[in-house]
Amino acid sequence: MRTKIPWFRVKAYGYGAGLPCRWQGWVAIAIYALVLAAAISVATPYARSYPAAYVAAIAVPTAVLIFVARWKSNAPWRWRWGEFKDGDED
Repeated sequence: MRTKIPWFRVKAYGYGAGLPCRWQGWVAIAIYALVLAAAISVATPYARSYPAAYVAAIAVPTAVLIFVARWKSNAPWRWRWGEFKDGDED
């Protein structure tokens, strides 16, 4: 189910979403940056002894941001070669 007001626009070239187009998208990016900074600062002292935990501290917030960007995009994600126009939903 697509939202009526997208937070992110899909890229015209390539795969995925670009920069946010609404303030909610910028808030999502800011929250991601804060959570990532906190996770890295907590996990860095243990990075050598627990490398999987360090990778998880980075991968989990990143996966959540990708999920939110995909969910709140204005169109389905697919590879594009520049033919995308706003409102194109194929």
